[in-house]
Amino acid sequence: MNRNMFEGKWKEIRGNSTEWWSLINDIDLKRVDKAPLKLDKYVVLLQVKYGYTKKYAREEINRRIAEQDAEEHGVPIS
Repeated sequence: MNRNMFEGKWKEIRGNSTEWWSLINDIDLKRVDKAPLKLDKYVVLLQVKYGYTKKYAREEINRRIAEQDAEEHGVPIS
């Protein structure tokens, strides 16, 4: 997912973040809200909270968004 797509879906992502990752809280999300590059800040947040690599954090973000999109459109997730 590129930055523009992430920015466009930020409200959805923000709304699901605490469900997706239990260590993320509202204070963390407010910091991302204020960041000029939200995707980069979110990736760093996952790195700090979960010890993910940058690559793995991006993969997890993409996976969770793809699952959410599939669910919304009634597509079975394999």
